[in-house]
Amino acid sequence: MCGIIGIASNKSVSTNIVNALKKLEYRGYDSAGLATISKGEINEKKCPGRVEKLEKILFQNPSEGNLGIGHVRWATHGVPNEVNAHPHSSEIVSVVHNGIIENSNELKKKLEKSGKVFKSQTDTEVITVLLTEKLKKLEPLNAVFETLDTLKGSFALGIIFKNFKDFVIGARRGSPLAVGYSNNENYLGSDSYALKSMTNKISYLDDGDICVLSKDEVKFYNSKKEKINKEIFTLSEDKSSVSKGNYKNFMIKEIFEQPVTTKTCLKEYIDKIREEINFYNLPLEPKNIKKIVLIGCGTAYHSCLVAKYWLEEMTSLNVESDIASEFRYRKVRFEKDALYIFVSQSGETADTYAALDLCKKEKVKTCSIVNVVESSIARNSDCVLPIHAGPEIGVASTKAFLGQMLVLYLLSLKLAEMRRDIDKNEYKKKIIELKKIPKLISDSLNEEEKIQLIAKDIYKSKGSMFLGRGSSFPIALEGALKLKELSYLHAEGYPAGEMKHGPLALIEDGLPVVVIAPKDKYFEKTLSNMQEVIARGGKVLLITNSGGKVISENIRFQIDLPNSGLTLTPFLFTIPLQLLSYHVALFKKCDIDKPRNLAKSVTVE
Repeated sequence: MCGIIGIASNKSVSTNIVNALKKLEYRGYDSAGLATISKGEINEKKCPGRVEKLEKILFQNPSEGNLGIGHVRWATHGVPNEVNAHPHSSEIVSVVHNGIIENSNELKKKLEKSGKVFKSQTDTEVITVLLTEKLKKLEPLNAVFETLDTLKGSFALGIIFKNFKDFVIGARRGSPLAVGYSNNENYLGSDSYALKSMTNKISYLDDGDICVLSKDEVKFYNSKKEKINKEIFTLSEDKSSVSKGNYKNFMIKEIFEQPVTTKTCLKEYIDKIREEINFYNLPLEPKNIKKIVLIGCGTAYHSCLVAKYWLEEMTSLNVESDIASEFRYRKVRFEKDALYIFVSQSGETADTYAALDLCKKEKVKTCSIVNVVESSIARNSDCVLPIHAGPEIGVASTKAFLGQMLVLYLLSLKLAEMRRDIDKNEYKKKIIELKKIPKLISDSLNEEEKIQLIAKDIYKSKGSMFLGRGSSFPIALEGALKLKELSYLHAEGYPAGEMKHGPLALIEDGLPVVVIAPKDKYFEKTLSNMQEVIARGGKVLLITNSGGKVISENIRFQIDLPNSGLTLTPFLFTIPLQLLSYHVALFKKCDIDKPRNLAKSVTVE
């Protein structure tokens, strides 16, 4: 879950490394560091905390050198301090690492028995010690290959060598790694986003690949030590998406971008003239699909849960949803006539990628729904359905969640039409309904002022509960997750009908309970569950679209959203929950874009 960068250039690299680390900081902000080769020595600077702290250190004591590596850390092995910060260097080699070395303890014990001394608690230092030993007998490339043969786990590495000041070596096994190209300068990084400010020419390493970067060229090798070529991709330019503009932080900007991002997504998939959803590249004929399996983690998993309701409602398909970290370890009965759909904002989520890899080995058909089309998950899927949300910088996902749901809904509707599970008129009607989403989201955002008052009322609470039925249940889960992520308050999402089976014991005087109750077939039953909460002293925030009707005089707050088709309610009801979590965190003075202990792209297990 860390971020790495490497640069080989004809000029000093420390400024570009720091700027790239700022873009990688969403992957981890427990520590930051860099190492360069200068005057025949490894010059290392690192510190606990954010990149801005490293920048101040470099301002006072600059690092020279035309070759260097950098790192931002999300701590796995060892507490966040200067000693455990990357790079990890010996007298002859320096290493940055993203991932986990699963056999590090075993290797460390062996090395300690042979007299080696370790300074840190990290698994990364094992790599440095191994390389240092192998470099006594081998040249760098073979030393790296032999070291990799001893390592178990998922990782990406950036390595520089004291006695070889002309190149940086990168290696990938599991964790993502990209290479960028420019004049008299080449780069490696954890993702293309970090490299985009320096170049739009990118290649991607596959599992087992190694790259050797000099300022003039890049050489690639596979795990068999064979020299290979890599396709070069040209990235699109979108500078506005990675700027906060006039907004206080990225998250609120991304929340308010949702009318635009959903409109963009609809334009990409709906033929305006024919009122037709365009999906041409599905790996199975829709009529031959017997089962859909939806797989994701965190917020992406919640989008899968919502889609399960849609698919079951509109099609005759069997539908399962699964958490990627569980799916990959279960004894799954794979089915050749099933379509396995993987949902991930970054397209680099380690558990989701591992689940996809498992499916590929079983030779079943796969589809990915991602925001980053150049990602590992996208590149290894049989088909890709982008969400077209633009870069999402805030760690807590907002616009990507709506994008994931929107593409999943479009897919559900198209499958229903192609399988003739719904008639043509109903199909067209739902497409027309879909086009209302951007405006309805915009209207829902008008509730921000009221939500600020609610947030002020509840932010000192010790916990909260979110309730919903049907497709509103996953939205309750997502609302609880957002509040946890941003404000560090305990929050739980439950199916409203399950309250009497245990969770009701949690209700006490003043406990905030968010009830999501659209005017659907569950409406009356959800209100009954709400009354049970009120009777026990719960402080209820009701989110509904009942037309402003006063439902109960004992409701603390009520938010009335625009009326819409029932299938659109998950989109609209998400908005106030995003705003609520944002404003509660703001009142608590939390770091909105970079919540503690979290990172945007979860590239470790």
